[in-house]
Amino acid sequence: MPDGTIKAPRPDGFPAKARVVEVGTRDGFQAESEWIPTETKIEVLNALIEAGVPQFEATAFVSPRAVPQMRDAAEVMAGVTRKAGAKLTALVPNARGAEGAAKAGVDAMVVFVSASESHNLKNMNSPRAKTLAGFRDVCRIAEEAGIEVQGAIATSFGCPFEGNVPVESVLEIARAYRDLGITHVALGDTTGMATPPLVTALCRAMKAELPDADLALHFHNTRGVGLVNVYAGLAEGISTFESSIGGIGGCPFAPGATGNICTEDLVYLLHECGVETGIDLERLCSVAQRVEEVVGRTLPGQVMKAGPRLRLSALDEVATACG
Repeated sequence: MPDGTIKAPRPDGFPAKARVVEVGTRDGFQAESEWIPTETKIEVLNALIEAGVPQFEATAFVSPRAVPQMRDAAEVMAGVTRKAGAKLTALVPNARGAEGAAKAGVDAMVVFVSASESHNLKNMNSPRAKTLAGFRDVCRIAEEAGIEVQGAIATSFGCPFEGNVPVESVLEIARAYRDLGITHVALGDTTGMATPPLVTALCRAMKAELPDADLALHFHNTRGVGLVNVYAGLAEGISTFESSIGGIGGCPFAPGATGNICTEDLVYLLHECGVETGIDLERLCSVAQRVEEVVGRTLPGQVMKAGPRLRLSALDEVATACG
């Protein structure tokens, strides 16, 4: 029999299913100053796979001097249980990183460039044009290895050094990716400067300019509107979102860039909007609590603390107020 629970219909225009891409073991762990053991990273990834997370930016093949926490990228990839259906990608900044990623057998390489020149100089230590030119070698190495290349555009919704970023700057990079044969493009809100109107405008501009592109959105919750931006993206039909377990992470090359939107909170929102993910929310919350233990501090995730809205308590678990 029906339980009487009121279930709101999925909002108009929202996709029936969404793909959650977990970036915590890369975007989150990279900023941790205390070394996280390789076996712990593998443990977290395997637990997330068991919870039903379908895709990961698992690690990064970058200079160990620049990002010491990622120096075990190959070992992490070798240790993860490659369960059928789970897609493991890795960030690669250049040809050397691509060679390491190819040898490790990643499912896709992710290249990245900033929409703003100044942030790219800070993040990549090169102008945007030079960064993009270097991706030709990455794409060649990936093609020879039979590996897909995906593209990310940082500071798509604003730059901490330049302010507003023109839509045309984002489109210019997206066109460059298209010319390299890259069809998956993630729009990154690197410092939490996105707002729902900006999300709507950029998603519409991207779909008009590159209708065949597979768009993803990557939000930070720096100013507390990360999930509102997800809602705006869903309304535009976007169905792929990147997030971080427990809300861990933040760009180390941008002032004030606190963590990514939280994976558990994102999944909760999606489920409550009638959007399927294939992810077990309770198991996901358990992984978030484990990550909180690993980093040794309270993480900003909310659902990991409160649980889903219909997780009920027994009357005798709560003290009664004085009359």
